[in-house]
Amino acid sequence: MKRLVRVSGTAVLVLLLLASIAIWDAAFRTPSTNLLPLADGLIAVTSSSGQALLAERRFVADYEKLTQNFESQSRPAFCGVASSVVVLNALRSAVPRVTQSTFFTDAASKVRGSLQVTFAGMSLAQLGDLLSAHGLEVTLFYASDTPVDAFRSIASENLRTSGDFLLVNYQRAALGQGEIGHISPLAAYDAATDRFLILDVAAYKYPPVWVSTAALWNAMNTTDSSSDRTRGFIVVRNGDSSKADSPPGQAHGSPSR
Repeated sequence: MKRLVRVSGTAVLVLLLLASIAIWDAAFRTPSTNLLPLADGLIAVTSSSGQALLAERRFVADYEKLTQNFESQSRPAFCGVASSVVVLNALRSAVPRVTQSTFFTDAASKVRGSLQVTFAGMSLAQLGDLLSAHGLEVTLFYASDTPVDAFRSIASENLRTSGDFLLVNYQRAALGQGEIGHISPLAAYDAATDRFLILDVAAYKYPPVWVSTAALWNAMNTTDSSSDRTRGFIVVRNGDSSKADSPPGQAHGSPSR
């Protein structure tokens, strides 16, 4: 009987170890390319209709800078990290460039560490604080406090002018994709069809897509269980680099919090 108990105990430990290794590998591995079909209502920028929408030149001030500095997320939960790196490099054109492995400076790690993000992602407010930790000027908007018309106005104006960028935090399931919160930059707007272009940092499974303003706002107006608040969007500009040492939560303005 004792031998059976010992054998059973060993088997349980082995199973737990294997499960831990599998979880660790899934969290840290670089996602492999596996493009998924797009839901109805989403238009890939690589399609002929997607390219036709991009031909509208009034709201593409950010497109070139973003695509020049674009990179896909290096870990499954690093959408916020990759999006932040893209806008940091687009704003500053600094050398050396910020990478997803150098993003977690001492100031940023005080907000949320690499391991925390790897296993649990980040909320909209944490994204704002991480960007502030890098000295950017951040304005945060929750969808519940920002009607769809206000979002359209703020986002389209942002994409019409250079010097600032906009990141959206939304629930994929609301767009007919997998049920998970996601963060990516907006790269363009087409006024005629009222669609925004999401430059999806999960490029290993989705291309950049055009989505209607209403659909995107609805995807942002979903509750993030980690914060018990809705998702939303963030506008970022270059700020005072000395703010990189500011305490978390004190370096950015957020009129809708």
